[in-house]
Amino acid sequence: MTNIDNWLIEYEKSHITNHNPLAYWMAIPMIIIGFSGLLWSLPIPAEFKNISSLLNWGSAFLMVTTIYYFIISLSLAIGLLPFLLGLSAIQISLANTGLPALEISIGLLAGGIIGLTISRQGSAAAIAQDLQLMMIGPAWLLSVLYKRFEISI
Repeated sequence: MTNIDNWLIEYEKSHITNHNPLAYWMAIPMIIIGFSGLLWSLPIPAEFKNISSLLNWGSAFLMVTTIYYFIISLSLAIGLLPFLLGLSAIQISLANTGLPALEISIGLLAGGIIGLTISRQGSAAAIAQDLQLMMIGPAWLLSVLYKRFEISI
């Protein structure tokens, strides 16, 4: 059994009892967008600005996440690239609009946690575990689609 199989099995064990799958499928992307937006909003060192205006804590987090996905599963990483690129595009456009990105990110993060609470029936331990494994969530959601369409993980 591969490393990704272990992660997905562990993640799935605690998600078999989701009471509202639609809320869960909406909550995970909201949490990821909100969390990466929070990181995107953090102050950055001058050295980051000297390298690129797009280099910040959020983009660094997404780069590390992408590398991690490629380490654990090539097929999932390729499938998640559009999600990660779209997430980056959302954060870049949000940063360029002049809207309060920090407040929007906090709202999305809070909305995602509320969605988790609805889908998990308020189990604090389950919600905490989801937040700890938040970057496995998109991989697990994609693996569910892969299984449905009989695509190898």
